[in-house]
Amino acid sequence: MNASPALFVVDTNVPLTANKANTVSAACVQACVQAINGVIQGGRIVLDDKWIILNEYKHKLSPTGQPGVGDRFLKWVLTHQANPERCARVSLTPRQDDPRDFEEFPRDPALAGFDPADRKFIAASCAHEARPPILQATDSKWWGLRSEFERCGVRIHFLCPKDIEELHERKGGA
Repeated sequence: MNASPALFVVDTNVPLTANKANTVSAACVQACVQAINGVIQGGRIVLDDKWIILNEYKHKLSPTGQPGVGDRFLKWVLTHQANPERCARVSLTPRQDDPRDFEEFPRDPALAGFDPADRKFIAASCAHEARPPILQATDSKWWGLRSEFERCGVRIHFLCPKDIEELHERKGGA
């Protein structure tokens, strides 16, 4: 049984939620902890060649691996980021007019207003031949665009659908 490990792009809000940094349900925190533990124990993640995703992780999580599960995830990423069996690297091409936007991000009018700070995750998925799903915890903007992403071939695995749907509705669909 040499099945290749499941491959994911991991939005920073997943390890942050696993660290209990977001105000969400205990079930959401647990779902993020389980997702992070699954990646650490036998999954693979996608990182970009310019360290954009990894630098965001480093900015928001502790590289010592303490005190939370999300911090342990960053320590794991730093330890394994050069191991192709655990981390796949993709090349991202920043756009001239906005370095937070990428040529690999879908050029769909419905996604034109999508948060530039989150485009790196979508672009990383689109840049990989397998188009791996993106693990997403609490960003309600993603929830509101889920059908548009799906139409563009972007798969998003919402770890906290009840929490994110409630948050989306509370924010008036934003």
